[in-house]
Amino acid sequence: MYPQTITQHLKLPLLPVTKDQVTVVIPVKNEEQAIKLVIDELSEEGYSNILVVDGYSSDKTTQIIKEKTKVKFIEQHGGGKTGAVKTAIEHVSTPYLVVIDGDYTYPAKDIQRLLNHCANYAQVIGVRNKENISRTHRLGNWIITKSFNLLMGTSLSDICSGMYLLKTEVAKNMELSSKNFATEVEIAAQAVGEQGVTEVPIGYRRRLGRGKLSWRNGFGILLSIIGLARKYNPLLVFSAFSLLSIIPAIIVLTWVIYRQFVFGVWHSGWALMGVMLLLFASQALSVTTMVLLVKRTEKRIIQQIRKAKA
Repeated sequence: MYPQTITQHLKLPLLPVTKDQVTVVIPVKNEEQAIKLVIDELSEEGYSNILVVDGYSSDKTTQIIKEKTKVKFIEQHGGGKTGAVKTAIEHVSTPYLVVIDGDYTYPAKDIQRLLNHCANYAQVIGVRNKENISRTHRLGNWIITKSFNLLMGTSLSDICSGMYLLKTEVAKNMELSSKNFATEVEIAAQAVGEQGVTEVPIGYRRRLGRGKLSWRNGFGILLSIIGLARKYNPLLVFSAFSLLSIIPAIIVLTWVIYRQFVFGVWHSGWALMGVMLLLFASQALSVTTMVLLVKRTEKRIIQQIRKAKA
């Protein structure tokens, strides 16, 4: 036998996640052409916990769902996809949940790829095969994903994917209030600060029915990312303020000193402006350092709490 002091630090291998431990959440609105295929495919893959959240469809979507007796059906509160996901999270009781669009673009068989890695991360995102994504949407997704990576300090590949897995305990603590189809970026922004986010490749089919995203929605998502960075990654925001202040401060003060030594002319107004910019940059840098220290301390405390729970 191993000494007790050693066995206390040995970690048992993580047990595989079964399909019964997962609730598949399908937010829908006017998906009468696809929803039956989505539900049937999930059932064929062995997923018994299926929750469809309807955004008050005006076509036959609701009628089709209600014919599926083994599927749980609820109507959402709140607006848009964010309202649907919030409603779903409130009703999920399994340890994990998978969000999947109801347009039949995501193969149900690929959910297993998400399950293989869910124990170690707050979120697992399915990175879509780009073959069936239009060039316009591909460009928009690229811009949005790169912007998210830049502002949140991540290296993700497909932040707009409509198939992703969440730990339910993490999801229930999320604050979701985004609009303009920014649900996915808001979820990822919070998951990054929890137990991290990872990705796996998945298939992607042409959607059935009419698309809902436009360039206006894409622009709204970009604006949401900026707001999320300010809220969930303040370190970057303060660093940007510091950088934007210190560069003009150095330029102004260098010019003032040059004028003084070369021409004997002293510009008190410009000198005062340069000093004020330098002081502002110093304050921003100090705040950045404090935020970094607080974040590191918070991360250590969370890690210790999780170790204690384990």
